Amino acid sequence: MDEGVVKSPVCRFRSRSEHLLDAKGRLNIATRFRESLRCLGEERLMLTPWRNCIRAYSLPEWEELEMSLTAPGPKSPETVKLVRYMIGGAEECVLDKQGRILLPATLREDCRIKKDVVVSGMIAYFEIWDKEVWAAESKPTVDDFHNFEQVLLETGRF
Repeated sequence: MDEGVVKSPVCRFRSRSEHLLDAKGRLNIATRFRESLRCLGEERLMLTPWRNCIRAYSLPEWEELEMSLTAPGPKSPETVKLVRYMIGGAEECVLDKQGRILLPATLREDCRIKKDVVVSGMIAYFEIWDKEVWAAESKPTVDDFHNFEQVLLETGRF
């Protein structure tokens, strides 16, 4: 599956926002992300740990990811480990009537998510970060910008 390809430009997850989890660990999903889910005909998300954040996939995108990981043929030890971590740690959640999702305690603990979070659109999915962890890991360096230029050159967009 190509994580950068989504069926419609309207259905993409873009932008970044800051939120506070409530006392039960619920996150209010930004309106623009809820609109992307509606465009996909979904109110369900698959949440999975990814390094220091939670990745949130629409169910159709998640199913494509699973299909690519379960394609016939031998699996490398790295693929097996990825499936064990990513698929084994996944949790399905449904948006409630207020547009919130419950972030399971295990995922919050695994990803060091406390109360203040940053939600960052990643085109085909979005990430949920603890605000302090986000601040430490997301600040680009001068070298990063050289790499960004190379990526844009490769896509013909620079």
